[in-house]
Amino acid sequence: MKKIVVVLVALVMFSCGEKQTPADMIISGGTIYTVDDTNPTVEAVAVSSGKIVFAGAAAEVQKYKGDQTQMIDLQGQTMTPGFIESHGHIMGLGYNELNIDLMDTKSWEEIVERVKDAVGKAKPGEWIIGRGWHQDKWDKKPEKMVNGFQTHHQLSEVSPDNPVYLGHASGHAGFANAKAMQIAGVNQMSVEKMEKDLGEGGEIIRDELGNPTGLFNERAQSLIGKYIPESTEETDTKALELAMDACARAGITSFHDAGASREDIALFKKFRSADNMKTRLYVMVSGRDPELVYEWIRKGPEVDSAYFLTIRSIKLNCDGALGSRGAWLLEPYEDRPGWYGMPTISMDTVLSVSRAGLKAGFQVCSHAIGDRANREILDRYEIAFNENPDKIADHRFRIEHAQHVHPDDIPRFGKMGVIAAMQAIHLSSDRPWAIDRLGEKRIVEETYVWQDLMNSGAMIINGTDVPVEPISPVASFYASVTRQTLAGEPEGGYEPKQKMTRQQALRSYTLDAAYGAFQEEYLGSIEVGKAADFTIFAKDIMTVPDNELLSTEIAKTIVDGKVVYERK
Repeated sequence: MKKIVVVLVALVMFSCGEKQTPADMIISGGTIYTVDDTNPTVEAVAVSSGKIVFAGAAAEVQKYKGDQTQMIDLQGQTMTPGFIESHGHIMGLGYNELNIDLMDTKSWEEIVERVKDAVGKAKPGEWIIGRGWHQDKWDKKPEKMVNGFQTHHQLSEVSPDNPVYLGHASGHAGFANAKAMQIAGVNQMSVEKMEKDLGEGGEIIRDELGNPTGLFNERAQSLIGKYIPESTEETDTKALELAMDACARAGITSFHDAGASREDIALFKKFRSADNMKTRLYVMVSGRDPELVYEWIRKGPEVDSAYFLTIRSIKLNCDGALGSRGAWLLEPYEDRPGWYGMPTISMDTVLSVSRAGLKAGFQVCSHAIGDRANREILDRYEIAFNENPDKIADHRFRIEHAQHVHPDDIPRFGKMGVIAAMQAIHLSSDRPWAIDRLGEKRIVEETYVWQDLMNSGAMIINGTDVPVEPISPVASFYASVTRQTLAGEPEGGYEPKQKMTRQQALRSYTLDAAYGAFQEEYLGSIEVGKAADFTIFAKDIMTVPDNELLSTEIAKTIVDGKVVYERK
């Protein structure tokens, strides 16, 4: 009887607010969206040792307050689980900070001027590298274009002695000046043999006289790329530091790196060993290095117990991009008759990697933009699944981008459990000109069909494909719920029935994104026991009018219970 009384007294004391072990951090004073269906919003969160120990009422959180507890007052701002970039290129992001960033350029002349400025600061013979241009986003086009692209002459005039290589925003094409082509041995006499040696999946665009214009599509980029000086350990380190800083400023707490090389992985491990990770990395081993892929398949996945560096997926690049007309289509391009785009990898390779990945516990993530590429990948996945029924209970295979999917193939995503890793911001950037590539019927029936995919039972996870687009999750969230350009056009959005609700968009950047990396038990929602990763917005992204979303700034970013960014 005495023991029962003691227990009852203890329970009463606890319910009356007896102090717990003091928390490291308490956050309150604003709206907190948890993405936990059983507890959608809370008033306060307490954090200890990088984990959430309380999520509930502000009055109750006081029992976690101690003399050393860091108190964060949201001052009416909004907090969500940390936003997750589900498809980006972390080293590309970092090198965009180091090289010429062309994302905001509005004309070919503006690009030429930026290169001219860079040449003035460079040593003779030094390579000038940039990325981010997109001819369909320019306000005006050059007078002379071949197959929808500019020619090299203006660029060559401002940089006669410095080789120049400018990557397309998509990463699926690049542009070289005359000096770069001279170094690579690309000329009217050699181009046909070079293109033949490349095999399927590469194109050097030539003018009416057979001269190379400077545009290298898909695998043809390697003809120039192999002459560009390799990065150094020092520049790689700086790029990764800059990339993680950029993630913090953007409110990104986790990043799915879509295609890491051997050198990238070694650098990531070095940062992890030194405890220098500001951003959690979920790494896809690059399929461009088959030897590396099979090394990892033999070794097996590597899952960090703290989820700062996880390697358990493989990235396969299976077609090109719509902007460069490399996306592989079932029917020809509207604006290039007879041209279907191209596969950039053998479908036999997709099947063999899918089989091996299933057996070794590796997720396969295949880049597919065109409707034929999506169909071919789904076909290979289906064969591998049917052959390995004991391995598919939780495969979580993904298709990266899944931008253009034939109506017959949309239900297959849900039926097969294939995750659609899409980047809503591509709708804002591409839709105004994509209709020229595909025509109205394909645009309406199969392009960025978010609701159709979700209604099929498929999961959509969100991101930006940085550095193809700026890393801003706010812009991609805005695109998800408005289907408008960043200029707010058209009124009502493109194909509005496909808009995501704000709740769907939030999940696509948090809990569903965590699921896409097998991390939903640790990340993606604000629940006791999960990682203390939070994004704090200056405005309430769940309630502000559409036209105020883009002006919403990141106020703070918290990773593992530590503030890694704070707006000044």
